[in-house]
Amino acid sequence: FKTALEISAYSLVALAQRAEPLMPDGGAIVAMTYYGSVAVMPHYNVMGVAKAALESCVRYLAHDLGPKGIRVNAISAGPIKTLAASGVAGFRKMLRYHEKVAPLRLNITQEDVGRTAAWLCSDWARAVTGEIVYVDAGWNIMGMTVPFDELSRGE
Repeated sequence: FKTALEISAYSLVALAQRAEPLMPDGGAIVAMTYYGSVAVMPHYNVMGVAKAALESCVRYLAHDLGPKGIRVNAISAGPIKTLAASGVAGFRKMLRYHEKVAPLRLNITQEDVGRTAAWLCSDWARAVTGEIVYVDAGWNIMGMTVPFDELSRGE
């Protein structure tokens, strides 16, 4: 548990403390989080708690660094097909399910996340701080993740 918090939350605070002097004219810090911080996800367990702590750190750092013109935000990405993700049990099934259920009916790419990070670091997002930006094809807005037609079959 301590290791998860060190890696996922406390490291952002340490990074921000060291980055602040390098940004005398303001800047942007972007962290990565996951939906498991706000809702239970199978097999995510203690990482969900660590990501919730990270998101709280984002808000507090945004408050503390805002007067210095430094914005702090996080991106909560949906499942992304990467080499690391290929080692997660059931990941392909997760991708298929995400694509079927997310409102935009697509999977997230590294480019989707990269473009969002570039936007958050740009002047176009100069008034955005302390936010968790979901890049998940709308997955996070879903209250019922099992397609309704599957639940109502045979009725």
